[in-house]
Amino acid sequence: MRGSTGHVGVLDVGCFSARLIVVDRTRSSPLTPSLERKARLRLDRAYDATGGLTRDGIDQIVRAIGDVLRVMPQDIELVAYATSSIRDATNADQAIRHIARQTGVDLMTFTGEREAHLSYVAARHWFGHAAGPLTVLDVGGGTAEIAAGCGTRPHAAISLPFGARTLTQANDDNPLSLAEIRARTVDDVRIALSGTDVSGTAIGCSKVLQQLARLAGARPQREGPYVARHLRLTDLRKWIPRLANLTAAERAELPGISRHRARQSLAGAVVAEALLAATGHESAQICPWSSTTGLLIELLAHDDIGVPLSSLRDRRRFAS
Repeated sequence: MRGSTGHVGVLDVGCFSARLIVVDRTRSSPLTPSLERKARLRLDRAYDATGGLTRDGIDQIVRAIGDVLRVMPQDIELVAYATSSIRDATNADQAIRHIARQTGVDLMTFTGEREAHLSYVAARHWFGHAAGPLTVLDVGGGTAEIAAGCGTRPHAAISLPFGARTLTQANDDNPLSLAEIRARTVDDVRIALSGTDVSGTAIGCSKVLQQLARLAGARPQREGPYVARHLRLTDLRKWIPRLANLTAAERAELPGISRHRARQSLAGAVVAEALLAATGHESAQICPWSSTTGLLIELLAHDDIGVPLSSLRDRRRFAS
C-alpha cells in the first residue's frame, strides 16, 4: 500500500497474531509508536496433513488483517509480511494470493536469513554500539535464527529449521527420548555454526525467549522495557524436565507461558538451550524488540520520499 510518507507501518502476520505497528516519522519512534493493533490467530491448529494451511486458517488471516486495517491511518507506507507459519506452508503461494484478493494486502515473505538480519538490527539499535559484538538469537515457530556482528549489520545471519512449532511436530511421533532430542539439537546447531564467530554478547529477540525468561524468574513485561531481563542456561536446564512432566494446560498456569504457546513451550526451551550451548553462552540478555522492529527501523531510515518502498521489497522472497 502506498500513501504519503507521514506514517510508516509494519504488519507482521505470524502464527499467533497479526500485529500492526505504525510510526509517525516526525513525532514518534519504534519505542513510542503512534498506533499498535493486534488480532489473535491460531495457525498452529490450521494445517492439514500435507502441511498446507486449511481454509479456516486462511480465513483467520483474512479476518485478522481486516481487523487491524480498520484502524490504520490513510497517510501510511505499509509493509506487510508473513512469518514462517505462512511462508513454509505447502500452499503458501495460493494462500497469499487469496489473502491479497480478499484484503488488498500482498504479504511478503522473508528468508530466515533476512529475519535474522532484522533481529540483529533491532538488537543493535536497542543496545547501541557501546555494547560491542552481539550474537542475536531468535526462536520462532518454524525456524530459529542466529545473527552475529560488531557493527550496524551482522557479519553472519543463519536460519535453522528448529522453531518451537517445527520441533514439537517433528517429535510428536519421535521414539527418541528427551535427552536424545536435546543432545541432537545441540549437535545440529553446533554443526550449522561451525566456523562462525558467535562470541559476542548473547541477545534474545523473540516472544519465545521472553516467555522463557519470565518463567525462569525475570521481571514481568508490565514493568516496562527498560528492566534488565536475562535467560540463563542453568535455568533452562532446570525447567526443561519440569515442562516435560506437565500437560499443556498445566504449563499455561506457569509464569510467562501463555495458553496458546503452552504446547510448544517445551520445544522452545530445548531450542533455546541448544542455541546458548552451541554458541558458548551461559545467558542471553532479553531485547524487547525483534525482527518486526528491525524492519520498521530500516524503513524509517529511508526517508527520501522519492524512493518508493517497493524498491525495498520483493513480493516473494526478501533475501539478505
